[in-house]
Amino acid sequence: MFESLGFDDITARQASVILGLALGVLFGALAQRTRFCFRRGVVGTGAERRLALGVWLTALATALLGTQAAVAYGVISFAEHRFYAPDLPVLAIAAGGLMFGAGMVLTRGCVSRLTVLSGSGNLRALLVLVTFAIVAHATLKGLLSPLRTALGTVTLPLGETVSLAALPGGALVWTAVIAIAALTYALRSGNRAGTLAMAALIGLLVPAGWVGTGFVLFDEFDPVALESLSFTLPAAETLFWGVASTAIPASFGTGLFTGTLLGSLLAALAFREFKWESFSDARQTGRYMAGAALMGLGGVLAGGCTLGAGLSGVPTLAFSALLAIGAIAIGGVVTNAALSRVNPDASVSAAPSPTPAG
Repeated sequence: MFESLGFDDITARQASVILGLALGVLFGALAQRTRFCFRRGVVGTGAERRLALGVWLTALATALLGTQAAVAYGVISFAEHRFYAPDLPVLAIAAGGLMFGAGMVLTRGCVSRLTVLSGSGNLRALLVLVTFAIVAHATLKGLLSPLRTALGTVTLPLGETVSLAALPGGALVWTAVIAIAALTYALRSGNRAGTLAMAALIGLLVPAGWVGTGFVLFDEFDPVALESLSFTLPAAETLFWGVASTAIPASFGTGLFTGTLLGSLLAALAFREFKWESFSDARQTGRYMAGAALMGLGGVLAGGCTLGAGLSGVPTLAFSALLAIGAIAIGGVVTNAALSRVNPDASVSAAPSPTPAG
């Protein structure tokens, strides 16, 4: 479609950077205002957990409805997407999800939340992001890539049954079941209507990304990858682009990651919530760095973070995305429980420290 829009001075890839930047600014601002966070929805306590999970599930419902509507009308197709690979790398996804879940508990936030916090002045979150991006890049193309390749060889053949759409009832029924369940919980979570409305807007950014990259910017002569909100690959791409921009062009992910930082910064400044924060001691620093490394490795193995495999992945109805987000949740719960037993004060579901990361 892109070639029919009549742009002569911009390529589809360059337009994808602008699209990513716009979606990132919106996501950063909305996530900053709603405190959008999957970790709190999994291992938070009491009202905190209900509120956070209500926000996340509202976003998931609108992301699912919007994405499947685009699929139903033939605007986009995931037939060739990695989520729909006939051989499911079950070991890599499961192990990666558990690692990512453990890491997000150790750092008190998944990558998307930490990106938003970085824009709000949290230096702990910023250092975690840099470490995360380095480890993710090493897993994709560096020293850790042999591990990724080895784990990826253990697969489960799915054939054509790669998503819930292939099961009885088809995409329509499963979309309705998930969306209704998510919205029912969200409406009973105790969130204000305005907060849920903003969460719904976050969810709509997902189909906007899928449609933008997979339909609007489709160009046979300058192909753009079909992608939406995600932070694992974008963080690695942004790091690489930042140190070698003359050799590596910016991408949709670069725009998305940069835009999220900018959007959260603008929201924090506008509502006077920008505040410099740092580590309290060396022990805390070590814990956060360990968590960052686990998320970097785990995010690549699982095929995405809580956004890439969760908020953007689940709306595709792919079993790979469902396995990834399920493993992330389990990894978070198990790690939080382990921390509680070893040291009750270390549990992130306990009372927050004076300077929490998320």
